[in-house]
Amino acid sequence: MTKYIFVTGGVVSGIGKGISCASIGRMLKDRGLKVFMQKFDPYINIDPGTMSPYQHGEVFVTVDGGETDLDLGHYERFIDEELTKNSSITSGKVYFSVIDKERQGVYGGTTIQVIPHITDEIKSKVYTVAKESNADVVITEIGGTVGDIESLPFLEAIRQIHAENKKEDVLFVHTTLVPTVPGSNELKTKPTQHSYKELMSLGIKPDIFILRSDEVITMDIKKKISLFCDVPVEAIVQSENVELIYEVPLSFRRQGLDDYILHKLDLDLPKPEKDTWKDMVTRFKSAQKLITIGLVGKYVQLHDAYLSVANALVDAAYDAGYKVNLRWIYSAELTEETVCDKLKGLDGVLVPGGFGSRGLEGMILTSKYCREHDVPYFGICLGMQMLVVDVARHKAGMKDAHSTEVLPDTAHPIITMMPDKANLTNIGGTLRLGNWECSLKEGTIAGKAYGKKKIVERHRHRYELNNMYREDLAKEGMIFSGINDEKDLVEIVEMKDCRFHVGCQFHPEFNSRPNRIHPLFKAFVLASTKENA
Repeated sequence: MTKYIFVTGGVVSGIGKGISCASIGRMLKDRGLKVFMQKFDPYINIDPGTMSPYQHGEVFVTVDGGETDLDLGHYERFIDEELTKNSSITSGKVYFSVIDKERQGVYGGTTIQVIPHITDEIKSKVYTVAKESNADVVITEIGGTVGDIESLPFLEAIRQIHAENKKEDVLFVHTTLVPTVPGSNELKTKPTQHSYKELMSLGIKPDIFILRSDEVITMDIKKKISLFCDVPVEAIVQSENVELIYEVPLSFRRQGLDDYILHKLDLDLPKPEKDTWKDMVTRFKSAQKLITIGLVGKYVQLHDAYLSVANALVDAAYDAGYKVNLRWIYSAELTEETVCDKLKGLDGVLVPGGFGSRGLEGMILTSKYCREHDVPYFGICLGMQMLVVDVARHKAGMKDAHSTEVLPDTAHPIITMMPDKANLTNIGGTLRLGNWECSLKEGTIAGKAYGKKKIVERHRHRYELNNMYREDLAKEGMIFSGINDEKDLVEIVEMKDCRFHVGCQFHPEFNSRPNRIHPLFKAFVLASTKENA
């Protein structure tokens, strides 16, 4: 019988509710439970796929091609389970489904209302992932904060789930901010009390409180919240400031949160014999050596736009015994005159994905600089495409070579749209998404990194390397080390005479875990270290 944990937020957003959810998932998995995770987002978009990175941060992609909230990246990195489209549910997706059913006559002519039709649709998403995943515990985060008008149907739905199941099968966790008053530095519990009353007015009684504060939450504060919010003191934990986000599960465990959750769920499970997560954190924190990596992108003003990339890179460095000095470089500011100064002194350069024309010339110059100065270069998606454009322009003599995304009439369309994507009218959900197979060429950097002949990686793009130019590019030292055999699409390229000048069309960051580093990130970091220079 699947058990359900629902995590809500109060007072303000952005206090680490997603990390708290992921940490709970990690703790329960360490206790031997099969865990699956889910995020409900109240916004009306079907998914974040068409939203600007400045609005929403990165778009995470699931194995089955779902474009989702970035919190799913945290979930996967912490619990090391592959999530699905049903792990990311928005108001838009719920209403779209209900309206579509109404148009088909599924509801038999009844008046469609928020209760029961919208709430039933939301509940079905919870019960569906429980059945599909066969999980012991499904953890669902409710986006936004209690009191937001758009969150009300989700909160009503989880109230109904609580009513439909045994009390030991449903658990409510509430995360709140405990602020300090400027000047006195006095911790205030009143916002938590008000948030509790707001939830209670909706028929939801929190079982556990996770408090966020820069100051230490004292026992007196816990007792006060216990009194006013009707929970035991042991049900109140603090989300402490930590050096690495991967320490949060360890912090919660030290405060007894995993034991209390298991108690409330009526589960009796032993402590893990081996604490591999703690061992990983200890090893990461012991890293002493330093490397400087430049991340050259068009959205660097908002670091969340490259959240999974940055995490995969930092994790790979920690795993190799290095700390990363990550230098964020705005690609639109790179010109022939500035590129040398901006990239000077870097041990390696990573160019991640993106859309549109802004900043592409800077990425092309970045590839050229790294290739000519033998600085390890790792291009992901758009970063791979600009690597190819660089080689076409500066080695193969095709001076106006470009992507048709930017220059549709270029005489040398090195990067072109996939034929089956050319006539689409919708931009949402129509990219090459999710898992695709790739065959690797033996003896190449990619082949050695993976140590296997076939791989599966996640994609999110519409444009591809134009196969018409493969022969011309090969003459200039480009190796096509990864190919999708089904459609004969180039997945990985690398330059023959460089230490590490590699581009991949897919997004390896979505498959990287702190306890299971992605092979390409590992190879890039090792190439960037002075020991491997």
